[in-house]
This record gives sequence, C-alpha cells and structure tokens, in this order.
Amino acid sequence: MSDENYLALSDVLLEFRSGAVSVEARSRASGAVYADLPPGRYEVTLAKAGFSPKRVQVEIGNGVPYQFRLLSIRLLGYAWPKWAAAGSRAEFRVHSPEAYKLGLWRYGARKDFIRNLGWYDDHGPRPTLQITPDGDWVAGGIQWNQTGYNLQWHRQLVTAPEPSGLYYFHARTESGGFFSFPWIVQPAAPRTSLAVLASNITWNAYNHFGGRSNYVNQDGLPARPVVHARQDVARFTQPGTWPYEETSAPISFERPELFNVVPEDARISDPVEGRLASAMAPAEWRLLGWLEREGFAYDLYSETELHFGRLPLDAYRVLVLNTHPEYWSAEMYFRVKEWVFERGGRLLYLGGCGMLAEVEFTDEFTMLCRREGDAKHRQESQARLLGVEYSHSGYQSGAPYVVMDERHWAFAGTGLGRGDRFGHLSLHERCPGGASGHELDKISKDSPANLRHLAKGDNPEASGADLVFFETAGGGAVFSAGSLCWTLSIIVDPLVSRITANVLRRFLE
Repeated sequence: MSDENYLALSDVLLEFRSGAVSVEARSRASGAVYADLPPGRYEVTLAKAGFSPKRVQVEIGNGVPYQFRLLSIRLLGYAWPKWAAAGSRAEFRVHSPEAYKLGLWRYGARKDFIRNLGWYDDHGPRPTLQITPDGDWVAGGIQWNQTGYNLQWHRQLVTAPEPSGLYYFHARTESGGFFSFPWIVQPAAPRTSLAVLASNITWNAYNHFGGRSNYVNQDGLPARPVVHARQDVARFTQPGTWPYEETSAPISFERPELFNVVPEDARISDPVEGRLASAMAPAEWRLLGWLEREGFAYDLYSETELHFGRLPLDAYRVLVLNTHPEYWSAEMYFRVKEWVFERGGRLLYLGGCGMLAEVEFTDEFTMLCRREGDAKHRQESQARLLGVEYSHSGYQSGAPYVVMDERHWAFAGTGLGRGDRFGHLSLHERCPGGASGHELDKISKDSPANLRHLAKGDNPEASGADLVFFETAGGGAVFSAGSLCWTLSIIVDPLVSRITANVLRRFLE
C-alpha cells in the first residue's frame, strides 16, 4: 500500500471479496498487506481517512506482488494535453474534496483574467474526487477523468484562446482551497518574428508526482514503498550513482506538477518561492512578462512541438530559450543547430544548464531520460551550439556579472565599462546574490573559435557564468547568458533588462 508519492501507507482497510469469500485486512507500517486468501480474482475495496476510497479487480495467487495506490484528498489539477494550439480544445482534470470554481488567466506582464469556466460538482457524494491506477502509473499517466466520465456532458473541455502565451487555470474550493496549473497555448500559425520555448520537457523530468522522476527511482519503483527517504531511496543510499544503465523508465507528462503552482496573489515582480519553482514555469513567467513589458511580441511553444517538427523555425527570425532547458532530444538540438548555422537563425539562450541531458520519446506524451551528460545520439557538446556548457563549479551560488568586452553593442546605453558589475538584483530565493547563479555554463574547448566573451559571473573561485556571443557563416547568431538566474533578474535589474533588449532588437532587425 502506498500513496501518490509511493510512501508506505499503514492502517489502510482492505476488503477482499470473491463469491462467498470475504476477508478483511489492514496494511502494516511498511505498507505490506497480509491475508489468507485462496487464489483467484477478487474485488478489493480500499479505504483510509484522508484518501480517496476505491474498488479494484485483482488477481491473487499468481506469484506477482500487487501494488495498491491511494490518492490523498487535496486540491490538484492539470490540463490535458498541457500544450495546445489556439482554437483547439483541451480538458481540465481536477481532483477536489468539494465543489470548486475554475477560471482561466493569461500570465504576461500581469495576470489577465480571461474568463470564468464555472462551478464544478455533480450529483452524488464527493463526485469531484479522482482515483489513481495501481502500480507504477508514472509510465502511463495518472488517467484522471476516465472513471465515471462516460457521458458527453461529463467532459470538461476548454478552447485555447488567442493570443499565444502562458495560461493558468485557477481552482478555488468552497472552503477556500486554491491550486493553479499551467497551460501552454501555441499559435495556430506564426504571428510574430519571435518564438519562445517553454521547457516542459524539463518540467516533466523533475516531476516526482507518482513516486518517480529522473532524480528519484529513475529505473522504476522499488519492490517496497518508501518508509523514510534517506533510508530507502537510492539517490541517498547510493550517492553519486545513477540507478539505471542507458535510459530511465518511461515518464508520462500526464501528471499534476506541484512545483508549477503560482500563488493566487503573486505578482511578476515578487521573489519566486520554493525549491523547484525558480527553475520551472513560475520562473519562465518572469521572462514572458518582461517581453510584454518591453514591447516584444512573441509566440510561445512547448519543447515537444520542436521535437515532433511542428515548430516552423523558418517562419521566425529569433528563438528564445527560457530559464532551464536542461532536457533536449537529439532531434531538437540538430533542428535548431541547422537553423542557426545554415539558415541564419538567431538564438537567445537565457538560461542555465542547457541541453545537459538527452531524452527520447516513446510517444507524444511519454519520454525516456538519459543520464545527465550522456548525449549518446547527439555525440557533441552543447557548446557547439550555445557557445557554453554546464559545469558543476559554482553550483547554488549567486553573484553579479563583471564586464569583459565593454565595446560590444550588447552594452550600448548601459554606461558599463570594463570591470564594472551588473546584475545585482534577482528574484531567485534559493540562490540569492545576482544574475549569475544556481546552475552555471562556461566556455569550453568545444566553444566556437570566433566567440566573444562579453562578461563573467563573479561567483567564487572563477566559477561564474560566461556571457557570450558569436555569429555563424550562414548569417546566424547566438547570445548565451549561461545562468539559470538571468531570467530571475531581468524583470528587476535594469542593466540585465537593457542588455537583453539590445540583443533582441539587433536580432529582430
């Protein structure tokens, strides 16, 4: 017995029924369930206070342990699919202990209310509670709105609006509970010269909802649920190792993302709270809001659209990568590299730890992660495209940048000279100190020979991010900030803002 995080659940009441046989059992502290049952097929009813009860059909006596899973009762939700083109429809899937009201908002320079989607409840007791499949459902998704949503009017569909951008659903229960979840709305056709990628592949790699991510139980759920993480999870019991050989077990996108919640009253200029939020959608919102504040029109896409060849790169002059594009497929990498080096594309890499780990897709909504740094299919350093690559030195430090090439046009109008510092302000609470922070990319032996080194983060022991620029023979150009904190500074630091705007305006000419 375990919950949605694969934590052992004790004292779950189970009733096994098969014909005239009816046996009651309770789970123990380890989550184990012991019962004297003849082999056969059973209907099992499970109940525990604070969790959604359910019934399942189980085959007993085949020699294979069965993993029961229960879902805790709290407000949760996700859009499905999590990315959609304007004019197409997606479904909202919400788990709630009571009736809830749902609204749709667009997150730009401010939060703009789009429309109320209504109150949701139904006849019957607690009909807005969802259930999970049993076993390792991270591989196939949590599959909400499947059980008991059989009639057409049970479907909870919403049409993606214009314009493209980062949208959020706001759910609020009758008693005041709140949960928000993102929705990437892409253009039905290109409408601007600037495309921005949302790092939804990286969001999924970090999402441990269900008990697995690319950082916890990468090769699948262990035989026993977790009682205490530091005793049971290989990340802690086998430090420094990755417990899989080539790729992780499958990871589905169809799961709630708790780290992507934005508080209801949060503003774009507020610090980003939470351990992971500063590298995920809440952080990416800051860059999108800055673009709108500075008057740059953009089209937003999910990274998966790039992987499956549905992002028409040649329709755009500039592609912007946001805070933390860590997980990329080989297909994505070479599509963008060819566009930059051969067809004159301009790339702004405004994040850190970019393209470090490689992913593959088994289908549109399921991916496999390779070990970090294992670019087996790419077979070249990301520095060939970005000009910089990740190294672990300086990890979780924060500092301003120091100007090295003050004559470069990126510094026009800043008043900065050689040796001056900029990027002192940041909304990044996990690694405060400046725009060069958290995870940092540096110049390497694989960086282009014509690279211009514009500035370097003043992090301890020369570990700061390298701010670089280079042009390609095919008319393309690349500007790289090399820091996860750059976009967390852009909305509050005037010099980071001015430098980025200088580059964007030049690239869009």
